[in-house]
Amino acid sequence: MIVVTRLNGTRFAVNPDILERIHESPDTHLVTLDGAAYVVRESLVEVVELIAQYRAGVLRRAQDLPRTTGYPLSLVPPASTEPENPTTPRNGR
Repeated sequence: MIVVTRLNGTRFAVNPDILERIHESPDTHLVTLDGAAYVVRESLVEVVELIAQYRAGVLRRAQDLPRTTGYPLSLVPPASTEPENPTTPRNGR
């Protein structure tokens, strides 16, 4: 999340992954994927820098995660080395 400031001085956090566009005219407008728009005090350049810092932080934290061996978590099991018997049902019954 990045923290930005409304024109009235209140601060709020927004997920940069849901931002569709940012534009200045002259105020900075953040427009989300669902069409919500926020006017903020930060300039376009400042918001882009906040997003870059956020993403760099995510990558830094990911590098700090412990290394895994074997198979990482996955919704799809790794390919079996044994051929599957087509006459055996998948659920083992």
